[in-house]
Amino acid sequence: MVDEKTAVVTAAGSGIGEACARRLNEDGYTPVLLSRSGSAVEVANDLGGDGFEGSVTDPDDLAALVETTHERYGRIDAVVNNTGHPASGDLLDITDEEWHEGLDLVLLNAVRMARLVTPIMREQGGGTIVNVSTFSAFEPSSTFPVSSVLRAGLGSFTKLYADRNAADGIRMNAVLPGFVDSYEIDEETRERIPMGRPAETAEIADTVAYLVSPAASYVTGQNVRVDGGLTASV
Repeated sequence: MVDEKTAVVTAAGSGIGEACARRLNEDGYTPVLLSRSGSAVEVANDLGGDGFEGSVTDPDDLAALVETTHERYGRIDAVVNNTGHPASGDLLDITDEEWHEGLDLVLLNAVRMARLVTPIMREQGGGTIVNVSTFSAFEPSSTFPVSSVLRAGLGSFTKLYADRNAADGIRMNAVLPGFVDSYEIDEETRERIPMGRPAETAEIADTVAYLVSPAASYVTGQNVRVDGGLTASV
């Protein structure tokens, strides 16, 4: 199985993560999936890959995921760091604990994964990492304060990592979705979107698949908005 392309996708039991797993499988990747529930195992079984139950906030779960994938397939070609949503609420009502939980969920998960897979990708001659972020990373939203603050940090990490590892053939980019059809949005929110609708999860997955593919071989360190025109800045 050494020549088989593999893609690790986290939070892959439903929504964007599942869509990414299915899209990359169509492109010839064997998916190795993680989710807090058993749903990633079911998705992986359906796709002929491997699924594990665990959390992106647990360093031991991430280490086991990477170690098992490398032992089983001999390589890790792509990683999609997808997560759930951190706490929301009024900016000054969010507790220290919620901020720390958000740090583990949306930033340190990507840092820890990078530490684990970079030596593997360097040894095999390259690889790609895509971080699933949010539209509010660079246009902060008071509705999503923890996500806005910490995913702005994720964008900076993405650029720093990409520059440091580009010469080794390792690319890292981030995808910044707007509102997605995996959850309900109200009419007021819908009217804010120039395209008049949320994204389909498959549309986010198509962008991830592009960034992973050889077609994006000269794209690294970028934060790519996939938001239907929601954000205003150029």
